[in-house]
Amino acid sequence: MKDIFQEGDLLTTEVIVSENDVAEFNGKIIHSVYSTFALGRDAEWACRQFVLQMKEDDEEGVGTFLTVQHHSPAKVKDHVTFEAVVESIQGNEIICHYTAKVNDRLIADGKQGQKILKKTKIQLLFGTL
Repeated sequence: MKDIFQEGDLLTTEVIVSENDVAEFNGKIIHSVYSTFALGRDAEWACRQFVLQMKEDDEEGVGTFLTVQHHSPAKVKDHVTFEAVVESIQGNEIICHYTAKVNDRLIADGKQGQKILKKTKIQLLFGTL
């Protein structure tokens, strides 16, 4: 694992909300806005950007938790900016806080954790399930 980030480091990603991101259950659209599920997926991707730069070729990241506080809706075609900030790095675990905004309007925030493990260890762990 590469020691290249520290607390307070920030990475930004952007997403354009699509029709596939709306709140839908069992084929029925509930609301035509960015679903909490899709937002969580994209928040995890935003935080994973640190792991992609930190991991060695024989390592991979594994998510440990994700929180989403959904504050405001985003519509289809809205541009959402995710800012992921390193909250802590302890050993092989990185914890990030993120915000998601449309322009200056906060639509969500939360935390996400990942551990960086050897791929062989992950295969062993998943193989025992």
